[in-house]
Amino acid sequence: MTNKQPPSSQSENTPLNDGLLQDSAATQPPFIDEHEFNIRLADNDSYDGLTFEVIEAEVAEGKRVVSRGVYLAPNLITTLSLLSGFYSILASTQGEFYKASLAIFLSAILDGADGRVARMLNAQSPFGEQYDSLADMLAFGVAPAILIYSFALQSLGRIGIGCAFVFTACAAFRLARFNVQVGIVDKKYFVGLASPLAAILVTSAVMVTIDHNEWVGQYDTAIMLLFAAWVVTCGLLMVSNVKYYSFKEFDKKKVPFVVLIVGVLVMSIVLYDIPVGILAIGVIYALSGIVTTLRMRL
Repeated sequence: MTNKQPPSSQSENTPLNDGLLQDSAATQPPFIDEHEFNIRLADNDSYDGLTFEVIEAEVAEGKRVVSRGVYLAPNLITTLSLLSGFYSILASTQGEFYKASLAIFLSAILDGADGRVARMLNAQSPFGEQYDSLADMLAFGVAPAILIYSFALQSLGRIGIGCAFVFTACAAFRLARFNVQVGIVDKKYFVGLASPLAAILVTSAVMVTIDHNEWVGQYDTAIMLLFAAWVVTCGLLMVSNVKYYSFKEFDKKKVPFVVLIVGVLVMSIVLYDIPVGILAIGVIYALSGIVTTLRMRL
């Protein structure tokens, strides 16, 4: 769901610089002198102090080049995801927990869309990758923590603050680790629970509690403690080494026809009670990674 680094069109790239950098060892794989390359990239910059511009290094046809500007479509979608996360925080602080939850769900949908749009349009870039991670941090690291704290953990005082912060910190660790492991780990799997899925687990639990509040008032303390344990567990799953199937190659392969029928049945169950269905699917997915990891070690 992140925008990855790609070849760009020649018209958008400028060689580094007038043949000087192209002949340098720093511009050829494996980029021996990265420090020198960064210095020359800065020298190639033409900032006048007033221009708003993004200048970044990309690899095109085996050579490092300077790319100026950003791709509009995927970055606008990422901005909408960021806006949804920001709105969720505002809604949580005003006690509108259902709206806050729906905003996080919308962020998750948009987060999945921006990467696909970038790949479809060949509009991937280092800027888009980093921007997507920062948006994810707010939408899936900060917003769910504020939601769960405002909804259930505030009465626990410092313990509630600590539990909510554990989730935020783990989301930051998860995203940082993902960024440095791009191109190293198997794309079929996520190492640790993906931050959007962890956010959905927390958010759907809040929505289920709101929808079925007839039994909440009798067990307020138990509910608060349960939410404290739940948010910490979701946070720790993000930074674990448990492998989760990413479904990134799922749409490229044929599956037995019965899988389609099962999918229809699952959607029917979810539509009966959407928050409960989403929470159940999320829990099953979270457990599936643990089971798969244990089976691989046996």
